[in-house]
Amino acid sequence: MPLLVAEQSTDALSATFEQGPEMLVWWATEVECESAIARLERAGDLTGETTLESRARLDALADGWHEVQPVKAVRRAARRLLRVHPLRSADALQLAAALVGCEGDPATLEIVSLDAHLIDAARREGFTILDLDD
Repeated sequence: MPLLVAEQSTDALSATFEQGPEMLVWWATEVECESAIARLERAGDLTGETTLESRARLDALADGWHEVQPVKAVRRAARRLLRVHPLRSADALQLAAALVGCEGDPATLEIVSLDAHLIDAARREGFTILDLDD
């Protein structure tokens, strides 16, 4: 979301994106982002113009990212992750998609997240966590 709307971490994430703009995302990421934009709009935190700008940025990002599709391997991995980490289902699916996307070799993929539970689980699974403070 910080790439779509102005947040505290927008500058750090934008700089990270500029350095290596290739993104591998879970199939439902676009819907999750739209949900967050709509929620902010309903709450009055986004104006009509900023809502349109956020959606345009989402469309541009989605045009360039790579998606991990909702295949059985993702579902199996997410179920295992839920048993071994304190994750919510959406976070387990995100992390499972990363595991499938890196073909089971987490050391080959850097994870960017602002969620402490997801970061902890990803680190325990062997992923490198991209530090946004660099």
